[in-house]
Amino acid sequence: MLALRVNRKRAAVREVAKPAANNETLVRVLLSGICNTDLEIARGYAGFNGTIGHEFVGVVEESSDRTIVGQRVVGEINAGCGKCELCRAGDPRHCAKRTVLGIVGRDGAHAEFLRLPQVNLVPVPQTVIDEHAVFTEPLAAACGVLERTSISRNDRVAIIGDGKLGLLCAQVAALSGASVLLVGKHSAKLKIAARRGIETATPKQAAKRSRQFDVVVEASGAAPGFALALDLLRPKGRLVLKSTFHDTTEIDAARIVVDEISIIGSRCGRFEPAVDLLSKGAIDIDSLISEEYPLRDGVHAMERAKTRGILKVLLRP
Repeated sequence: MLALRVNRKRAAVREVAKPAANNETLVRVLLSGICNTDLEIARGYAGFNGTIGHEFVGVVEESSDRTIVGQRVVGEINAGCGKCELCRAGDPRHCAKRTVLGIVGRDGAHAEFLRLPQVNLVPVPQTVIDEHAVFTEPLAAACGVLERTSISRNDRVAIIGDGKLGLLCAQVAALSGASVLLVGKHSAKLKIAARRGIETATPKQAAKRSRQFDVVVEASGAAPGFALALDLLRPKGRLVLKSTFHDTTEIDAARIVVDEISIIGSRCGRFEPAVDLLSKGAIDIDSLISEEYPLRDGVHAMERAKTRGILKVLLRP
């Protein structure tokens, strides 16, 4: 089968052996999405070598449970050991021995086939098209903010970063009825949020609203975004860190202590709430899709995904 693989910071589409199920479920990939994490892995992040990609929708090809063969599915990316306390509690996302699809110890989704434990798979309703279903993982990450902190209609929420994740976080937060501001630098991307009735601002404009927000979600992954987030928060506000930072970030610890700011990390979210939102048509997905390429053009697609102004790039095996 064909697979987009990274080896020693070099990406290439290669012919590799089709994976065996090995007591897991074999999935034929219908569509996969290139994520910023894929781009970072190709630069050396996480030291991963192998097939990259973790956003996908596919069809069950082989399973010990014959009733799900032929079913269209998406899949949670963290595969736990199944034995530790976290796994037994039904949450393998922090299992110390977990593998992560296309990121840690497990070949990923930019391929014709992949395998995952059956417990990781979530059925896709017929009403959700493939191009929307492939967004389940990043939308689940956006919904994960609500797992880590509550947002009510009385809250003032700012989202920093107008990339794919920031746009999804803004839409999810807005569904709570809260007043939401999306802060970003790209007018075309801000217009996507504005069409959903979400207020937008540039960083310079947002800086004039110091200490006004109850919750700020940092989704830019840049040090200036972290600094702006602290400036926007009111005393006893909540800062949700949604993106990993690639460089060392200075922290104004005194400000955090004096204003009693709560800092909350948020990574992967549950898939069921995301699938539910997709089935209801509650999220504008179409505006987030920039381009689609066949898997054989995966390297070119990765280059396009790096291009300024480009949002989601999809791969079709």
